[in-house]
Amino acid sequence: MNFPFSPLIVAALVLLVFLYFFPISLWVTAIFSGVRVSLFQLAFMRVRKVPPSLIVNSLITSTKAGLQLTANDLETHFLAGGNVPSVIKALISADKANILLSFKQATAIDLAGRNVFEAVTTSVNPKVINTPNVAAVSQDGIQLIVIARVTVRANIAQLVGGAGEETILARVGEGIVTSIGSSKSHKEVLENPDTISKLVLSKGLDAGTAFEILSIDIADVDIGENIGAKLQTDQASADLRVAEARAEERRAMAVAMEQENRAKTQEAKARVVDAEAEIPKAIAEAFRSGNLGVMDYYKMRNIQADTEMRDSIANPGGSGGSIKPGREETRLS
Repeated sequence: MNFPFSPLIVAALVLLVFLYFFPISLWVTAIFSGVRVSLFQLAFMRVRKVPPSLIVNSLITSTKAGLQLTANDLETHFLAGGNVPSVIKALISADKANILLSFKQATAIDLAGRNVFEAVTTSVNPKVINTPNVAAVSQDGIQLIVIARVTVRANIAQLVGGAGEETILARVGEGIVTSIGSSKSHKEVLENPDTISKLVLSKGLDAGTAFEILSIDIADVDIGENIGAKLQTDQASADLRVAEARAEERRAMAVAMEQENRAKTQEAKARVVDAEAEIPKAIAEAFRSGNLGVMDYYKMRNIQADTEMRDSIANPGGSGGSIKPGREETRLS
């Protein structure tokens, strides 16, 4: 069943669409606030998906603060992905604090990902950054653990492309380590901790950063380990291990030399045994060739027997060193 739309409903829908694209109340508010913006501009903002209330309210705020901005400027920044209210607040704060900040600079800082209003606030009211524990060793080998408080304010001119807080903390930590490392004794640092802050502050650590360092204050100095004594102990242990390794190497070489000498002795004894084994063969050959007679042989045995008897008397219980050719008689032919 079809229900035809009445003319009143159609007229209401047309009026709602017209008021959506042409926000008359917002246009009237802008006119009475001294902001020049046309209905067609508001309609085109709707078409470009830009909230007209955001642009008009920001434009009213900036105009009342004495800033000369246009709706096109704010709309362009919004379409670029910027935070229009934050930029307006930052410009008003900078203007009241006599800080040079143009609309172009503010939009660039905002589009760079930084909070431009927070940057202006930090420039007006400096903030304190606490460094983590910085450990450094003086020349006498004593470790010192230092905590410093760095007072910084934003450098508007360096916010785009300038280094952040991490770089400030790293440079301050490096300066503290250098200052303590150049001290002859840890007692000097404990007596005058302000020498660290003066030396670090004089190095110009804020160059190329988005902040200006106003002061560096040493909050706490603690004594850590005796690094010098620990290093000497470790070095002594290392030297001892090296000496033990060299001694073991010399001992192993001596054992190897002894084993080699024993092998040479056994080899020499083997040669003697081989030479003694040739004597019976030579006697047998002498018998065959007629160079040795039976009487000569027995005379030689008698001499050997006398020699063995003298050896046994001189060395009781020992074995004689003379040759006993009688044991080889069975081998003679």
